[in-house]
Amino acid sequence: MSDPGVDANVCRRRVKETLDVKPHVALGVLVGRKPFARIINGIRLFLSLAWRAVWAALLWPCLLTAAMPLDCTEEQGSLYRCPSISQEKLLDRVIQHAELIYRVSEESCAMFEEMFVPFPLRLQRNQAGYSCITKALPIPSSKSEIQHISDKWLLHSVLMLVQSWIEPLVYLQTTLDRYENAPDMLLNKTKWVSDKLISLEQGVVVLIRKMLDEGMLTTTYNEHGLFQYDALPDMLESVMRDYTLISCFKKDAHKMEVFLKLLKCRQSDNYNCA
Repeated sequence: MSDPGVDANVCRRRVKETLDVKPHVALGVLVGRKPFARIINGIRLFLSLAWRAVWAALLWPCLLTAAMPLDCTEEQGSLYRCPSISQEKLLDRVIQHAELIYRVSEESCAMFEEMFVPFPLRLQRNQAGYSCITKALPIPSSKSEIQHISDKWLLHSVLMLVQSWIEPLVYLQTTLDRYENAPDMLLNKTKWVSDKLISLEQGVVVLIRKMLDEGMLTTTYNEHGLFQYDALPDMLESVMRDYTLISCFKKDAHKMEVFLKLLKCRQSDNYNCA
């Protein structure tokens, strides 16, 4: 059941408007002036963190609406919302899910490269400007950014990454089915990751509710999202597109795992988390 206070079109408009604004870009012209470089770099970091807070305020309702209920079961490895499970145990299970997803994504990427992408084409992907679909998201990337963000923003970043990949992985399953010689193992791994990603999404939402006391939060999964591709690209374009998706997902799956493990470290009162 969707939240009547948050319209899907409003969410999409917020995403577009937020991505169109780059508040720190204008500072770039001053960086070359050495007397101002250190000051400007400090301002850049401050604006980057402040902009992420603005993003959170605008899009948090969009990320946590349109319900998909979480079953309360005792199945091994499941993620659920029962009050009986501790926050620590839930975080451990979420991390286990993220670790498995990253491991299988590595295997899938290596398998796809070996089957369909000769080495020259791998270089071409890097040189031809194929970009990841999550590039525009305000996800922390540098070590300094990650060290300065809050636990809430870590969870928010994981949730954004997870939800950004649900639809592309469904697309990837469809397009891999059209390959004449795609091995069943690759298809099965892609399907497995897609299913586990939805489970991870549910677990992160429950974790947010437990850790941040955000109330009864639910997940969002829009079938008609911002991810759109032409229906029938030529074969080479299709291979490069799919390779980009698989490679980028592997990269983002690693980020999810790293962010969740950093959160675990912080929860243990370890001041050497990095």
